[in-house]
Amino acid sequence: MNYKPIIIVAGEPNSVFFELFFKVIKKKIRSPIILIASKKLIVNQAKVLKKKIDFNIISESKILKKENKLKKINLIDIDFEQKKTFSKITSKSNHYISNCFNVAIKLLKNNVSKKLINGPISKKTFLKNKYNGITEYLADKTNTKKFAMIIYNKNLSVCPLTTHLPIKYVTKRINKLEIINKIKLIDKFWKQKFNKQVTIGVTGLNPHCESIDNFNEDKKIILPTIKKLQKLKYSVEGPFAADTIFLKKNRKKYDLIIGMYHDQVLSPMKTLFEYDAINITIGLPFIRVSPDHGPNESMMGKNISNPKSLLKSLEFLDY
Repeated sequence: MNYKPIIIVAGEPNSVFFELFFKVIKKKIRSPIILIASKKLIVNQAKVLKKKIDFNIISESKILKKENKLKKINLIDIDFEQKKTFSKITSKSNHYISNCFNVAIKLLKNNVSKKLINGPISKKTFLKNKYNGITEYLADKTNTKKFAMIIYNKNLSVCPLTTHLPIKYVTKRINKLEIINKIKLIDKFWKQKFNKQVTIGVTGLNPHCESIDNFNEDKKIILPTIKKLQKLKYSVEGPFAADTIFLKKNRKKYDLIIGMYHDQVLSPMKTLFEYDAINITIGLPFIRVSPDHGPNESMMGKNISNPKSLLKSLEFLDY
């Protein structure tokens, strides 16, 4: 079987990514890897962490022309200069990260692969409040209008209707069309990836789905939207109180739970599964996956970070 390569943007240079990468790369991954990163950075961090890694240096142009046969780990070297092997996260890495993404997107657009992993990135430093997250950044880069962020585990997944958005803006972004678009995307993805119809539970916005306001989003927006989707034969139920939907007897009824805002579903998800989950963006022209954690600046160079989420990311795309 001919496995398409997994394209990996290493992300923030001052993060635990390479430590995790060194730990998982010896696992049985059948797809070749095209790593887009700084050679100097990898070599220096491997030396500090006392790790060995073999990679095949290859150029973007040769990959596009299919002039070289890909080996297990192939590196496109992107220039990045830094005095210390590990340093504080600053905007100095922004140009480097942007260059890495640009190369990856070019390869993806030219059908080298449809599989992308990105390492952790400091949203505050790299995105500069222009985008809510990397999900939105990649959607803009690919001119994608309908997309969704899924935190995936084989036993239960979640999708926040609004992503990295301050609470005070959440209610303004909750509407019938947004709910419908997300559920249609998720249903399509589940059928393509898992060959089944997804069962979805939807949380309410307000505590216990009740509001002291005259306008109750749960009754006026969420409930009628769910009823409409049910008539269209989507397997969706709700709205449910967010404080009880994650109880064991309730959550086992669903493949995925949609929440109205980020922490409403990500907090219980991480409590249940910790590092055994991955971040998936659907709706893009390719499938994007990332480990479900940030750069973890305080853990750099200590060689004690948990690689499970990166391993799950690689395994998910190993087809």
